Amino acid sequence: MVGIIAVAVVGSFLLSLACTAAIRSFAGRIGFVDRPGGHKQHAAAVPLGGGTAMLIAIFLPVLLGVLAARWLNAGEVSNSLPPVIRLHQSGIASKLSTVLMVLAGAVVLHVVGLIDDRRPLGALPKFVAQCLVAGWIAIPGGIRVVEALPAPASIALTMLWIVLVSNAFNFLDNVDGLCAGVAAIAASIFAVASLGAGQLFVPVFACVMVGGLLGFLVFNFAPASIFMGDAGSLVVGYLLAVVTILVTFYDPAENLRPLGVVVPLVVLAVPLYDVVSVVVHRVRAGQSPFRGDWRHFSHRLIRRGMSPRKAVLTIYLATAATGLPAIVLPRVDWPLAVLLLVQCVCVVVMIAILEHSGGSPAGKPS
Repeated sequence: MVGIIAVAVVGSFLLSLACTAAIRSFAGRIGFVDRPGGHKQHAAAVPLGGGTAMLIAIFLPVLLGVLAARWLNAGEVSNSLPPVIRLHQSGIASKLSTVLMVLAGAVVLHVVGLIDDRRPLGALPKFVAQCLVAGWIAIPGGIRVVEALPAPASIALTMLWIVLVSNAFNFLDNVDGLCAGVAAIAASIFAVASLGAGQLFVPVFACVMVGGLLGFLVFNFAPASIFMGDAGSLVVGYLLAVVTILVTFYDPAENLRPLGVVVPLVVLAVPLYDVVSVVVHRVRAGQSPFRGDWRHFSHRLIRRGMSPRKAVLTIYLATAATGLPAIVLPRVDWPLAVLLLVQCVCVVVMIAILEHSGGSPAGKPS
């Protein structure tokens, strides 16, 4: 199993490195760049297209893996495979339709993001695209949260969750390396959680995401030489939302307790808090909730004297602080589970205190 995980991470990491380097060069030559101005902090034009590199680095290995599982389904070949692969091979082979459904949604969001990166579309077209993709996943795709609920309620919650997480990571893409790094931490935690639930396809998919994100992060950590743009951040949030739905957090047969269903909220507590707090601030100020500004947690840390790198690393640590305990949350008894949830709340409250302790909320980072 360790070997499979290593191949998933390293393979997608190397592919992401190669794709990001190539696209960075190509984007610079054709003028597909993010120019400074407005609420943007960079001083010079930076190539876009990192989202395309990540999309290729994530889905190409997953598609090849699922197709290989279908091809190797012949009995004489299967018998020569390692036991862990042989055990899950039929299940992986059956995931082709799921992968294609998820890929179709990712491509739609990616294209909408590319158009927006080239010429801003405004909030409404992007929101409509997110709702359509979320409906595609929940209704014909059949990928839903809390399937014990009546179908309309489950579909509505699924769509809300996908749109919320997609926007959370779109909003989080406001400082070099922040969105990709936080997403990589979250994907790593979901990979471990799904391994503990006895799954194989989902943890491998999450590990491929980790590799693709880290390969891009090599070029995106401050000072970034390429940006993912909306074409990347929307897809990253969407894929994380889908992964959280695919992971089994509650299963009495695997000794996973009911409180496991809150694991996605705990792991994604920091980006979810950031998007909610920023939207509330903007609405209270009479502004559009989708208008970019310097109200994000990262910007507040920078205004308090941190360098962009230190601010990003601080948010990495906050994400890990809320997310890592979530790995054991589905398996512990109620008293310990409550303590873990209290820890998560304490981290979020600490962030809120830092956000509201002086300084102009819309002031420009130094």
